[in-house]
Amino acid sequence: MLMYPVMRKLREQRVVLASASPRRQEILSQAGLRFEVVPSKFNEKLNKASFSTPYEYAIETAKQKALDVARRIHQKDLRAPDIVIGADTIVTVEGVILEKPVDKQDAYHMLSRLNGKEHSVYTGVAIIHCFNQDGQLETEASLFYEETMVTFAQLSEELLWEYIHSGEPMDKAGGYGIQALGGMLVESIRGDFLNVVGFPLNHFCKKLVELYRLPGLEGLGRTKHDAISTVEAFETLSDEERAGPARARAAQDAERRGTAESLPPFPTGLLELIASFKASKALFTACKLKVFDVLKDQAPLKAADIASRIDASERGTAWLLDVCVALGLLDKTDAGYSNSKLAALHLLSDGEFSLHGFIELNDTHTWAAFTQLESAVREGSSRDQWAVGKSVLQDSCPGRDARLCLMRANHSLAKLTARQVATAFDLSRFCSACHLGGCTGALAYELARENPGLKVTVVDLPEVIELVKGFQPAGRQTEQVSFLAGDFLKDRLPEADLYVVSGILHDWPDDKVHDLLSHVSGCCKPGGGLLVAEVVLDTGAAGPGLLRSLNGLLQTQRRERGLSEYQQLLRAHGFTDVRAARTGYSLYVLATRPAS
Repeated sequence: MLMYPVMRKLREQRVVLASASPRRQEILSQAGLRFEVVPSKFNEKLNKASFSTPYEYAIETAKQKALDVARRIHQKDLRAPDIVIGADTIVTVEGVILEKPVDKQDAYHMLSRLNGKEHSVYTGVAIIHCFNQDGQLETEASLFYEETMVTFAQLSEELLWEYIHSGEPMDKAGGYGIQALGGMLVESIRGDFLNVVGFPLNHFCKKLVELYRLPGLEGLGRTKHDAISTVEAFETLSDEERAGPARARAAQDAERRGTAESLPPFPTGLLELIASFKASKALFTACKLKVFDVLKDQAPLKAADIASRIDASERGTAWLLDVCVALGLLDKTDAGYSNSKLAALHLLSDGEFSLHGFIELNDTHTWAAFTQLESAVREGSSRDQWAVGKSVLQDSCPGRDARLCLMRANHSLAKLTARQVATAFDLSRFCSACHLGGCTGALAYELARENPGLKVTVVDLPEVIELVKGFQPAGRQTEQVSFLAGDFLKDRLPEADLYVVSGILHDWPDDKVHDLLSHVSGCCKPGGGLLVAEVVLDTGAAGPGLLRSLNGLLQTQRRERGLSEYQQLLRAHGFTDVRAARTGYSLYVLATRPAS
């Protein structure tokens, strides 16, 4: 996450939040920030007319809140905290600033102003860095604001009063809280949702990264403050705060030591990891219900319209749609929901670069397989592990529908990676190629597109070849690609200058890989080549290679290999010239036999 490097820097510093707002405390705690809470006693009565814009008022109020706390702590402890964070949220409509209502009638006036209209929510934030200099408090202030546009639905007077009587409006700027019951008043928002809740976390994280990227905090204005706080602030100190500075400092140090020992760093990343399966399942469900297909040509649509088209409840559909919005898969406006650019590109079932097939396979097969991970770890293999020596298609997809599911998954990934494979090396010297286990021919068509003089034959099982017609693209390259039904492990391979193996070696143990390479080597002409494309094992990171290696326990007796292992395997079968290229976690190897 954006904030993690900064968090490490802040853990050894004393950070104070100058706010009693439980919402701000929750937002910052969940982001992993460790801080103390010292509510500000600043009298929020700045003259609004003296500010040219509403956000200037919010920024100045946030600054004064933070400075008040910094001064009081410095007076009490004879030393300053390292950082004090102040914030102030206001609502503005038609040029009028709305803060917290003083009573129910005031809340009604505020909500009536907002009813059926769009308004702005501003949060001003002050990050105050504190220093002790010759007994004086010095500060450096970094200030910013965030604006979010919120539109209220047209609400009846009865509903407004029902909300007011709930008591929720009384401590909220503008008289409503979007994160609770007040959410029912809101029709749409544009901008940072958390800003409306009370703190613009995303902007705050970026500001911290910006500040801590600098060797010093240049550009910030440093202000000196007397060691003795102002009379107004001093008069508001409690009796305990007036106690002797040595006793107060000792108590504070003891409290901080106890807090440091009892509170470990907030495990934000771990919590996100624990809950990440929920996001995957929401995506799987939305695809299975064809939500993205429904929105392809008819968007934007309201939740009720989408629910009727996918034969689901309106309430459940609305929850799923909002989760998809949070995941960046859908966009939401006043008019309804529509596909995001990401969804339009990859989540339509008939899209050119659709991952719908891959998602379907993960939902129907991989998800279920991984529920057996514990027993597979204990026993060293899955009870349902596919038998070695049989085709993955034969074992995992005995029926036509299941076979199509796996083919669609392979086709989805191949469409995304084929261009990288086809352009990883200069293949212009080869006139013919044979793709072993080429399935739908997605890579074969891309090889033909990139090499107009290349003829490609795809060899795969008869039950696969009979289904490839539905995957064939339109275009000239179709004339360069042909399909041959057969078992490439047992049958004589077609003659070719270049053999291609993509995404299948990881499915097999070493003895079966040796059998395949021996078979290819026996058919390969002098000077001929073998192009291998696989996900590479990266032992230094938990990337796709390592995560996929768990599949070896649950599906085939597969194990992911690194580049050096592929080099040894290929050279052992006469492919002496081995060149490699990598893109992310993908490994491409072009190995050729001596010309004579």
